[in-house]
Amino acid sequence: MKKSRFTEEQISGFLKQAELGMAIKKVCRQGGFSEATFYKWRSRYGG
Repeated sequence: MKKSRFTEEQISGFLKQAELGMAIKKVCRQGGFSEATFYKWRSRYGG
């Protein structure tokens, strides 16, 4: 299985930024991942 570039703490930080009102596109652009990845993480890690 492929190892993730991001730790669970980093992922939860990205999700928290989106919860606090930052646009999802902006979070994804700053983090360097796709919106599809964001939504996959949100379903997996809550939010």
